[in-house]
Amino acid sequence: MKLIKMEKVKDGRYLKNYELTYENKAGKEKKYEIVSRRELSSVEDIGKRASGLSIAAISEGKLLLLKEFRMGVNKTIYNLCAGMLEGNETLEECAARELYEETGLKVKRIIDILPASYAAVAISDTKTHIVFLEAQGEFEDHTSENEWIEAGFYSKEEVGHLLKTAEFSSRAQIIAYFFTKGLV
Repeated sequence: MKLIKMEKVKDGRYLKNYELTYENKAGKEKKYEIVSRRELSSVEDIGKRASGLSIAAISEGKLLLLKEFRMGVNKTIYNLCAGMLEGNETLEECAARELYEETGLKVKRIIDILPASYAAVAISDTKTHIVFLEAQGEFEDHTSENEWIEAGFYSKEEVGHLLKTAEFSSRAQIIAYFFTKGLV
């Protein structure tokens, strides 16, 4: 497999659409579409930088989950607090800002930050970090009028029930599962 060239086909406000031309293992030229959150200057630029983070937050033995409406699936799902890096923001600054914006909570302490991983490898080069942290404070709504988010802390038993009865984003589902096993 060999990537030959890349052409931007749409320049959206938040997503850029690209058509990739590649040579498959049989030597035939094929086309493939991807989206990126970033402006890509060349094929070498694909997947090079992280664009944001997801937050696995705990407080007093409970896991923070967001119940939120997601336009991409036209329904309410359980998700992690997450967001995009802005300017020269550090991961710690981004985690604190996103946690506050989406929940009103503050960072008590950062537990760990994982290296960036790909969020949707079949369609995008988006890379995000996962930040594990302990949160504190009271819930407050600081979201924009374009977001519907209901934040809550859930016990292992409550999360176990949600895993059987509710829909999740894939990262939130994995974090929730490991939380029920005592691994988060």
